[in-house]
Amino acid sequence: MDIQKILKKLRIEELNEMQQHAAEAILRSDGDVVLLSPTGSGKTLAYLLPLIQLLDASSDAVQALVVVPGRELALQSDTVLRDMGSGIRSASCYGGRAAMDEHRKLKEVKPQIVFGTPGRLNDHLDKENISRYGIRWLIIDEFDKCLQMGFHQEMAKLIKSLPGLQRRILLSATNAEEIPQFVNMAKKGTLVDFLPEGEQTSERVTLYEVKSPVKDKLETLRSLLLSFGDASSIVFLNYRDSVERVNNYLREQGFTTSFFHGGMEQKEREAALYRFSNGSANVMVSTDLASRGLDIPNIANIIHYHLPESEDGYIHRVGRTARWDKQGKAFFIIGPGEHIPDYVEGDVESYEPIVDGQSPSAPPMATLYIGKGKKDKVSKGDIVGFLCKKGGLQSDEVGRIDVNDRYAYVAVRREKLQQVLRQVQGEKIKGIKTVVEPVR
Repeated sequence: MDIQKILKKLRIEELNEMQQHAAEAILRSDGDVVLLSPTGSGKTLAYLLPLIQLLDASSDAVQALVVVPGRELALQSDTVLRDMGSGIRSASCYGGRAAMDEHRKLKEVKPQIVFGTPGRLNDHLDKENISRYGIRWLIIDEFDKCLQMGFHQEMAKLIKSLPGLQRRILLSATNAEEIPQFVNMAKKGTLVDFLPEGEQTSERVTLYEVKSPVKDKLETLRSLLLSFGDASSIVFLNYRDSVERVNNYLREQGFTTSFFHGGMEQKEREAALYRFSNGSANVMVSTDLASRGLDIPNIANIIHYHLPESEDGYIHRVGRTARWDKQGKAFFIIGPGEHIPDYVEGDVESYEPIVDGQSPSAPPMATLYIGKGKKDKVSKGDIVGFLCKKGGLQSDEVGRIDVNDRYAYVAVRREKLQQVLRQVQGEKIKGIKTVVEPVR
């Protein structure tokens, strides 16, 4: 397997130091590995690159399970593997969609790696949709979250049900109070610890305090976002209904937003993420669901509308910005009677938004839904050709494209949206009529 070719395809010149140490630990030993490294440092690639070298590409058996706490991380990790073009087949399994559909996918793809949430993986193992007997590798991403109370029974059941398990890889962005007992560190395990000593958040993140004169912080949030211009920002709240209330207010004020929480349908969640990550919305309003497992580049600002409920939650929220080598800012909106949590380390500067008649800035892109996908033999190249030939776009006016089994999302320049919708009406893609509509 040509690793340099994979890196070139991913547009990565060389692995960072953490990734090199992780690869060494996984490839050069036969023991368990615990990898601790900050968010945004490339842990998914750190375990996938060595793992694909150790799997049998000629076998149709599932050889590795990657356990994740949420469906977004399952999808994202699966996408990273596919983008590598290694020849190793994969699938993702999670709640919120029919298990029968996943069973059909598993039979069709014959994956060697399956990414999934604990409950859904147990379901497929119980029904023998996934054979437990060929699984040699167990990877637990964000193991601190996966082993919390809500997942503990599911995880215990999963680990006990794998008779042929040989090695485990555990990953986290926070320091674990203890390594789980099922990891054999005493005998020949390896700890790869790249968490900065004594550093709670990246030194590339600047912390700010913004005072709200009243308990309802909406007007302060509005002024703060206006002061950012079109910079990409996530607003974190602690409750689903609060997310929807704040999102509705911001939209009424003219902001282009996505909102995101665990009570949404899967397709709604996917659309919200696509709009934010492809530049079609410059504000995401979310619960802490968006604080883990989302690798969205160039998020400039993190806003704590509600104060984080724990230090762990705070670290993961702030970890969404300043990824890789970027700079970032985090803002606490402090209402009457509130104060910066005691666990927050480092200097917190005062920030007063200066707003002088500005209007909310529109994001550069808009998202289109196209009602055809991989099952219809439609590729990214087909979509670019369709939008350029029928929609009158130049190739540089088409942004990120995500093709699913039965539909696709594509970003186009915002100022060209109405032109595209008008010109592709009734047109065919690969000889098939399809729905093309904006995602709002």
